[in-house]
Amino acid sequence: MYDVLIIGSGAAGLTLALSLPDTLKIAVLSKEVLTEGSTFYAQGGISAVLDDEDSFESHIKDTLDAGAGLCIEETVREVVEKGPEAIDWLIKAGVPFTREASNAEVDKLHLTREGGHSNRRVAHAADASGRAIETTLVSQIKDKQNIDLFENHIAIDLITTRKLHYQRHNQCVGAYVLDKEEEKVNTFKAKTTVLATGGASKVYLYTSNPDGASGDGIAMGWRAGCRVANMEFMQFHPTCLYHPHAKSNLITEAVRGEGGRLLLPNGTRFMENFDPRGELAPRDIVARSIDHEMKRLGIDSVFLDISHKSKDFLLNHFPNVYAMCRKFGYDMSKEPVPVVPAAHYTCGGVMVDQHGQTDLDRLYAIGETTFTGLHGANRLASNSLLECIVYGKAAAQDIIKRCDCANNLDDIVIPDWDESRVTDSDERVVINHNWDEVRRFMWDYVGIVRTSKRLQRARNRIEMLLKEIDEYYSNFRVSSDLIELRNLAEVARLIIRSAQQRKESRGLHYTLDYPNPDPKLEHVNSILDPIKSSRS
Repeated sequence: MYDVLIIGSGAAGLTLALSLPDTLKIAVLSKEVLTEGSTFYAQGGISAVLDDEDSFESHIKDTLDAGAGLCIEETVREVVEKGPEAIDWLIKAGVPFTREASNAEVDKLHLTREGGHSNRRVAHAADASGRAIETTLVSQIKDKQNIDLFENHIAIDLITTRKLHYQRHNQCVGAYVLDKEEEKVNTFKAKTTVLATGGASKVYLYTSNPDGASGDGIAMGWRAGCRVANMEFMQFHPTCLYHPHAKSNLITEAVRGEGGRLLLPNGTRFMENFDPRGELAPRDIVARSIDHEMKRLGIDSVFLDISHKSKDFLLNHFPNVYAMCRKFGYDMSKEPVPVVPAAHYTCGGVMVDQHGQTDLDRLYAIGETTFTGLHGANRLASNSLLECIVYGKAAAQDIIKRCDCANNLDDIVIPDWDESRVTDSDERVVINHNWDEVRRFMWDYVGIVRTSKRLQRARNRIEMLLKEIDEYYSNFRVSSDLIELRNLAEVARLIIRSAQQRKESRGLHYTLDYPNPDPKLEHVNSILDPIKSSRS
């Protein structure tokens, strides 16, 4: 039995693990190798007030403006004011943030600016900030004797006292987990379980996220009885490289922050037709503007041009983006590169309090898996890694307070995973077909621009597919693909239901049937309750 089971190995999960005392026995699960998650692929950086000309109030205002009336202001203030402390913790951990080169006598972080920010406040490690943070935290955690690391392990479902039919208030007591290499299901019993599994952008056909972003924590939390909120707000990053062989190659927002211009095929700029901030408007506006122009002109992409900057500047600021573009035949220093929007960040998720505690006793959730109230209807660029660090540390503090008074669960008996009534599947093509179908109709019907008719079509399809998937799940041995498909489909249904519930356009949710915000829905978040849903 573990004191703490952390499902996920990104910035949030590793921050939590490193912030807990060495006296606790901790397990960290990773679906792939430890570094294969969204954190590793984050380019831009982490936002915090670090400059004398900046202020907490300015960062708070920018976050609230981007969130379009749905942020919880107390949460925003709490996270923003802990920003400098989070950066300091990362620096002490050894994260190699980029420093100013102009004044050798002043050791100062280089700060960049991204869309929606009124000041330069994004600390970064060139254009591979997530990689720097993830690899630094992984190197730290491997030295911890009290932490067991389980790579290539995917959680199937949470174990609760209600599912075990104990006559007591519902608690989470661990998880069933598939060892992908051994193809064996193991039981992880834990006094405290934490969901840190990232987002659900893989529910869409085109995404900047790695393959593991299948909404596992959100789906598991929902099935265990946790409320979810704001699932209709899926952020589409405006600029992913458009190329038939470029699967998930993001071009960081900082390229626009440093002067990159969005162009139509004829070379004309268009963003100022949609927003006076031009290329530095919040992501939802930029993505929707690009989508509009692509549909209006019937074009496959627009173009991002920063060729007016020197090659030395680009190699210094964006070495990885430059190399990636060169790999696919584009030279950023000489020509514009084709870009399209792609699903990037899940702004909603499992509802938690200021400590990451969910509705279910002994279950926490942190990072992109959650709804904290920070992001509202649209996440401000580079606030996500900040949220991971702040909530990872807040959850650790709360777990430490509670662990002394929590009973040890000795009276809870968890049965082994039962495979006595299932067989090996002889038709795995069903999984592949359903996987592709979900992602395609979500892109077509529940994408950047929506309508009530499209949402209803998606709802009809997902309800039918979920029945097929549940039947398959009941009859055949679990596999990683089946677990992810089951979670992906459940999250798709949550996104569709939330989108149908919101009869307005706000932030990342834009519908042609209700094109304007409804003042009555400001500060009204979309909450889905599994207990109420089961009764309806």
